[in-house]
Amino acid sequence: HVQLVESGGGLVQPGGSLRLSCAASGTIYSIKRMGWYRQAPGKERELVARITFTGVTNSGVTNYADSVMGRFVISGNNGKNTVYLQMNNLKTGDTAVYYCKSLIIDSNNHGPEDYWGQGTQITVSS
Repeated sequence: HVQLVESGGGLVQPGGSLRLSCAASGTIYSIKRMGWYRQAPGKERELVARITFTGVTNSGVTNYADSVMGRFVISGNNGKNTVYLQMNNLKTGDTAVYYCKSLIIDSNNHGPEDYWGQGTQITVSS
């Protein structure tokens, strides 16, 4: 059984910063990719940023949505099965529920399969 737990959401003013964390735990053999998605009311869930681990400690290939490029930075600690999202210069359009997603092979060699966290609310408002 694999679990993803997010933390770091909340209310912030436009121009402010927040840092999200997501920790994976359970019967994990290998984590291939970790990332963040978001879903605003009335909209589809969309990719924010993701990191695909290369096998070198804490190193990976990153991808970002155009809307967050230059403002958000994703980083990962694959030794701790954790991914972070540093969000700077937040805008009202960033308001959404943010979900962690991870592509994992479990210790029974099943996968890789996608796992999702429960989500954390971020509200950007003055």
